[in-house]
Amino acid sequence: MIGRVEGKVAFITGAARGQGRSHAVRLAQEGADIIAIDVCKPVGGSTGIPASTPDDLAETADLVKGLGRRIITAEVDVRDFDALRAVVDSGVEQLGRLDVIVANAGIGIGGATLHETAEPDWDAVIDINLSGVWKTVKAGVPHLLSGGRGGSIILTSSVGGLKAHQNIGHYVAAKHGVVGLMRTFAVELGKYSIRVNTVHPTNVNTPMFMNEGTLRLFRPDLENPGPDDLAPVAQQMHILPVGWVEPLDISNAVLFLASDEARYVTGLPMTVDAGSMLK
Repeated sequence: MIGRVEGKVAFITGAARGQGRSHAVRLAQEGADIIAIDVCKPVGGSTGIPASTPDDLAETADLVKGLGRRIITAEVDVRDFDALRAVVDSGVEQLGRLDVIVANAGIGIGGATLHETAEPDWDAVIDINLSGVWKTVKAGVPHLLSGGRGGSIILTSSVGGLKAHQNIGHYVAAKHGVVGLMRTFAVELGKYSIRVNTVHPTNVNTPMFMNEGTLRLFRPDLENPGPDDLAPVAQQMHILPVGWVEPLDISNAVLFLASDEARYVTGLPMTVDAGSMLK
């Protein structure tokens, strides 16, 4: 263990599986203790993606504990500020401090143009992917300030936070909004040595991307498309010869931004996109 975040405590949302779990494990590998939350149930809107479960969150906890690190878990919806604040307060009381906030929780709903998007789908995406990010940071910042050591805040956006994509306009709007949150928080909190950055993944090999809805969206010409059918079409989005990246690729970016190696990096939209932004 190199210990790039040794002795620090990180608060991570959407940690039951996918990128959130990967972030928790990667930071734990480098010495951090974790406060991990996930909703662990359906969140509304027509996501078409199976919800995370309490067992998923428990598995994340087991992986972190297996690395010899401490972890506090709770089933919390990022739309519920009071619940967020309560779990962060409790986690800091038990673990002693807070240094890193990773606002990762998000959902994906697609398939309709903006003018045809159902209002419940719009509300769910904006409330979770944008307002939930703001509430996550709002819940954690008082502890960064009271600690007096500065800190790092990392918000999960998307390549869809830097350019448009058809049929996911509510997602694009929310992820663009996350960049606005990042830049404003960075300006407001910089005097306290709190750094704020975004990560912008392309397609990531998680249930949010690898699901029946995405497969059919990319390959409407096939009756039962699979990942092998998806790969050549998804690769067209990128400069590098891949259709998607792995959660660890995003976690390595999160780790860098959380660590003192990035001590003067703030206000940065960091892409992990296989060159998607070049197209």
